[in-house]
Amino acid sequence: NAAGRVELDAVIMEGSGLRAGGVAAIGAVANPVSVARLVMERTEHCLLAGEGATEFARANGVAILPDLELVTAAALAEFEEMQRFPTSVKTLFNHGLAHDTVGAVAIDEAGRVAAATSTGGISCKMVGRVGDSPLIGSGCYADDFAGAVSTTGHGESIMRLNIARQISLALEGGAPPDEACAAALANMRRRVGGCGGAICVDRTGRAAA
Repeated sequence: NAAGRVELDAVIMEGSGLRAGGVAAIGAVANPVSVARLVMERTEHCLLAGEGATEFARANGVAILPDLELVTAAALAEFEEMQRFPTSVKTLFNHGLAHDTVGAVAIDEAGRVAAATSTGGISCKMVGRVGDSPLIGSGCYADDFAGAVSTTGHGESIMRLNIARQISLALEGGAPPDEACAAALANMRRRVGGCGGAICVDRTGRAAA
């Protein structure tokens, strides 16, 4: 973030009971999506944020690392460049700079689906800024009656249109996965000018990216 600290977002969801867990602006843990799963499995909540999320991770045996252990040389160089030449969040995501999201969708032999998303983040973001990645219906969605979806892109745009949920509803209505993804992303571009992507698998096992 703009203060030089690591803040992480992640979410996980399963489609049978619609259980989900997320962490937002959590501190430097090696695998934030694993902490999101702990939120899903060990609490009555869907989302923990900030210091509370970090303390929850620590209390559940997750190591809190020095920030620099999660920062690559390339990321540090980009951070220093952006401090000299600030770029807006939207410009960053819509003009080709790579900030990889880790997304996963799965279906088992019984037709149960799951999805997870862990953001690559953006350099020099405002302290406390949370993107779409940890939010159910934005960063991911999983429903056995539809399928599983994970998204990436300009978080503020994805949040405003709940892109993962839009795709899920289209899948539930019988739309092919590639058409469901393409329509939702085109609508986001048209309505709010945001760029993004998605991966999904429907309840029959058809997949799209």
